[in-house]
Amino acid sequence: MLYVVTQTTEPAGVETAPESGRSPRTRIHRAWFVAAVTFVTIIGAAAFRSLPGLLIDPLNQEFGWSRGTIGAAVSVNLALYGLTAPFAAALMDRFGIRKVVAVALTVIAIGSGLTRWMTEAWQLMLGWGLLVGLGSGSMALAFAATVTNRWFTERRGLVTGILTAASASGQLIFLPLLSWIVANYNWRPAVVTVALAALAVVPFVWLLLRDHPADVGLKPYGAKEFVPKPEPAAGAARRAVNVLFSASRTGTFWLLAGTFAICGASTNGLIQTHFVPAAHDHGMPVTAAASLLAVIGVFDVVGTIASGWFTDRFEPRRLLAVYYALRGISLLFLPMLLAPSVHPPMLFFIVFYGLDWVATVPPTVALCREQYGDDSAIVFGWVLASHQVGAALVAFLGGVARDVFGSYDMVWYASGALCAVAALMALVIRRRQAVPVLAVG
Repeated sequence: MLYVVTQTTEPAGVETAPESGRSPRTRIHRAWFVAAVTFVTIIGAAAFRSLPGLLIDPLNQEFGWSRGTIGAAVSVNLALYGLTAPFAAALMDRFGIRKVVAVALTVIAIGSGLTRWMTEAWQLMLGWGLLVGLGSGSMALAFAATVTNRWFTERRGLVTGILTAASASGQLIFLPLLSWIVANYNWRPAVVTVALAALAVVPFVWLLLRDHPADVGLKPYGAKEFVPKPEPAAGAARRAVNVLFSASRTGTFWLLAGTFAICGASTNGLIQTHFVPAAHDHGMPVTAAASLLAVIGVFDVVGTIASGWFTDRFEPRRLLAVYYALRGISLLFLPMLLAPSVHPPMLFFIVFYGLDWVATVPPTVALCREQYGDDSAIVFGWVLASHQVGAALVAFLGGVARDVFGSYDMVWYASGALCAVAALMALVIRRRQAVPVLAVG
């Protein structure tokens, strides 16, 4: 049965059945179901994000590859994860969300599955670096931004926070499982698990995800008027590049890109890639260190959803400054906390850092939307690219620093200082001024 949204007194987010002599029935707005499918999709794709830190020691022991070599493959993955995002956002405008995401999940499964048979470092670069990087880039946060922009006009900050938290939820689900598999059955069954997890989500995407509210005859959540589905945008790659050139003429873009590059350097590139081997250097078992990363994922969910709620109510620039400052302070203390066993100060760091992990995403998305309007999803894709370039650099340089200095201490201190710089950059971002309307007559 087709349901429509009334134009009168129904509250935002409620669908009402057409009149048929019976009292109208209310339904939860379809946008929330689309958001739920998106959440589950990102969780399924998050398995690949849980694995790199668990592979460093096993690959080093089995093949003799240096941490710098393994970090280089991870850096290729992270860089492509970011650089693919703006083109994926444009492809979603051209071919639809469902088709792009289904293909991306399949590419992730192929790339991860192929690493099962690798024996040379270049094969790690090809499978995990290139294929998984390209597929995961199409599943990046630009996907969440596109869904939010199309299906919601209210509660966008909250929805962005929830969808961003999905990645952390996936980490929570997969990290303990994958670390147990690596510890008990070696790394090969773990990469096969990642491939199967990505494939398992494809049917949900194909059957349940919809590209636009107009596809099912609905208004976006909170909208006062029906929004027609736009025509497919031809020239996806050209549009992505044109949006980059246009946005790059503004200082706000470079400030957002710079702060988000530091965000990526201090999370995906640093903690996610190097925390487990760094803790193992101090005698902590791999499974215990991986469990701590999973706990970060638990509190990341809380912190990111809360950040979305805050973003709907407070100035995003100031939120970013606070988040980066607190993150930098916590990283400066980390070298003193690493030990063979888990102790209360380490748990405090894990909780504190988890709350701040990707809390930066909702205010960054909000600033992109405020500054760049209809192009905000693609602009955020380019900002996310800088996030992943920063992550890629630290994933590689962190491994090199460990090879050269024998410890990760210098990496923690440098990342803490960079977070302080990011806090200052966030405060410099200018609010967009409303254009005055001149009265005639």
